[in-house]
Amino acid sequence: MKKPDSRAAGRAGEAAAVRYLQAKGYKILARNFYRAFAEVDIIAQDRDTLVFVEVKARSSARYGSPAEAVTAAKRLRLSKIALEYMMQAGLEQCPARFDVIAVQLDHEGHAMHLEQIENAFETAI
Repeated sequence: MKKPDSRAAGRAGEAAAVRYLQAKGYKILARNFYRAFAEVDIIAQDRDTLVFVEVKARSSARYGSPAEAVTAAKRLRLSKIALEYMMQAGLEQCPARFDVIAVQLDHEGHAMHLEQIENAFETAI
């Protein structure tokens, strides 16, 4: 069995995360919202709260848990891009949070297990 490349693993993880969030009743507002300084994987709405979701997909625990991969520098970039999105959409007063979704993939790149960490970190700015 061939190990999926990191981009394919990322796409598979994001697709699984979107399906999971939709099944929980979240409305997906954007995927791969990109600016020169950062990208957020998924922007969703959970009732009245904006949720900025970082998806971490792994096929092994060799490099630590997916949540551990969201470093302080990554949290800062996510905070900045969340503020950019909220200002652009006129949602500065909307409650928001940052979640991490960890997706465990099998060796063929299929999602086996998914864990959502709500309020994974506070804004860094």
